[in-house]
Amino acid sequence: MSSFAEQVNAAVAAHGQWKVRLRQAIATGNSEFDVAVVSQDSQCAFGKWLYGDGKFSFPSPAVREEIRQLHAEFHKEAARVLGLAVTGKGKEASLAMEPGSAFAKISGTLVNHLVHVQKAA
Repeated sequence: MSSFAEQVNAAVAAHGQWKVRLRQAIATGNSEFDVAVVSQDSQCAFGKWLYGDGKFSFPSPAVREEIRQLHAEFHKEAARVLGLAVTGKGKEASLAMEPGSAFAKISGTLVNHLVHVQKAA
């Protein structure tokens, strides 16, 4: 994948997959993913692109920085939820994913910004 639209589509899909992964971790108390790695926004495919070739693909540096910050916040929240799930705090993790939660807000904001930027590009 190299086009901006393809990267954005992949990022939106990947963030949807994280919701599934987190719900699985909550249900089982386990995950194949390490909380410390999940917390780093530069380790996923979108993050690697964002910090690499993608940094020149955005309409402006300000837009890229806004997306980068939202993406970093998403990873911190996903790691927080995952940490709760794998340490026996499934109920807290589940609550942390409900509508209106920090996770739900940042996830929705990130996806909305990505889609908006993609449409404007």
